[in-house]
Amino acid sequence: MPSPHYKWVALSNTTLGMLMATINSSIILISLPAIFRGIGINPLSPGNVGYLLWLMMGYMLVTAVLVVSLGRLGDMLGRVRIYNAGFAVFSIASIILALDPMRGGGGAMWLVLWRLVQGVGGAMLFANASAIIADAFPVEQRGLAIGINQVAAIAGSFIGLIAGGLLSVVDWRLVFWVSVPVGAVGTVWAYRWRLALGRRLATRLLGLGSGRGGRHGLGV
Repeated sequence: MPSPHYKWVALSNTTLGMLMATINSSIILISLPAIFRGIGINPLSPGNVGYLLWLMMGYMLVTAVLVVSLGRLGDMLGRVRIYNAGFAVFSIASIILALDPMRGGGGAMWLVLWRLVQGVGGAMLFANASAIIADAFPVEQRGLAIGINQVAAIAGSFIGLIAGGLLSVVDWRLVFWVSVPVGAVGTVWAYRWRLALGRRLATRLLGLGSGRGGRHGLGV
């Protein structure tokens, strides 16, 4: 059974990840007019409607399509490992989105493609957060922990709408930059957490002896 300290680290880190992922599922909706003005394109022109639709729905589409597969990948390779990779992918995609160097159709395509990559990172977070919590908490506390995590996810959808409206007034690029510090902190934190967990598990397995060792359910 994981230590009491570990379970609260797992809950706080996964709650941060869920909050960031859900904020970004809605933050762009209210910001679209400012984003398209920033890259100098009219999204309602017949040839540009596709950009509008993909920016609105691409992130959520990729997340929904990949969440099951990435959950299975987490079971195979380690849930914490895939979750940590999700933070990194999400953060890198956010930086590249904010640095969009083009205007017009090229700038819109840049945003669409990297928004899809950001969705891959979001799917890694969504797919493994609940499983990590389920592994970390005992049965009698599991419902509370998952509930806290899901409340953060619901709150993120509303926070994203407010944040998108406020940030886009200042600069449309801030809509993407705002995720970078959170993602960077989450990536480093999750990586250090995985290293610490791996050291504890290695010590435990050595203590059990090679004949009784086995893969731990947390999947580091």
